[in-house]
Amino acid sequence: MRVTLINHATVLMQQGGVNILTDPIWSERASPFSWIGPRRRRLPGVRWEDLPRIDIVLLSHNHYDHLDAATLRRLGARGESQFVVPVGLGRWLRSRNIDPVHELDWGDSVTTRAVTVHSVPAMHFSARGLFDRNRTLWCGYVMEAADRMIYFAGDTAFGEHFAQIRERFRAPDLALLPIGAYEPRWFMGPVHMAPDEAIRAHEILGAKTSIAMHHGTFQLSDEGIDTPKTQLRADGASDSFLVLDNGQSVTLA
Repeated sequence: MRVTLINHATVLMQQGGVNILTDPIWSERASPFSWIGPRRRRLPGVRWEDLPRIDIVLLSHNHYDHLDAATLRRLGARGESQFVVPVGLGRWLRSRNIDPVHELDWGDSVTTRAVTVHSVPAMHFSARGLFDRNRTLWCGYVMEAADRMIYFAGDTAFGEHFAQIRERFRAPDLALLPIGAYEPRWFMGPVHMAPDEAIRAHEILGAKTSIAMHHGTFQLSDEGIDTPKTQLRADGASDSFLVLDNGQSVTLA
């Protein structure tokens, strides 16, 4: 399996001729506006023109840094992808002519392109405006394909769900874990993990390999743009917890 960190929470996983993309964003800003809002500090690690066919797109929730309308329209126009979304987001995609869409509640599953995708809990929230908080669901995903188990955490705080995911499935071969947007802790702690918590999640899951995501692209909180990856190492992350640069790939046996 080849795994490429494109940027932020956008990860490309390629195995057995199937290409899976998580929370894709190629836009300049994580915002409803082109002139204001968090602006990317680094270019996507894969140019749009170089993006291969995408079979499955996983969307974890509706925040602008994870649900980017411009990118999703471009993917939908290619006509190649199946979109897997939390409950409530199917209507949003279909209204923009983005289809086919599989809408999952926590505990639901769908099999497409020989990959079984399970929706699993996350500790986060949803909103795209002032008056729609938590009207759609948020989630992580477990993928099973070719005897391999992959966990994409989406956006999440630290919690008991990591142990529950391992108990329900097994220790993942690969876990994609967020490490950024965590300061100040009094505000961000209920919705985002700090690096030390991501290390604990990696250990609880028993992941063979984890890859850090949700860092190094957008300035979303008080810590420095590169602080999450340096803090992860300072907090004692093992060699099995990888930190990739945008565009960097790793091949997992």
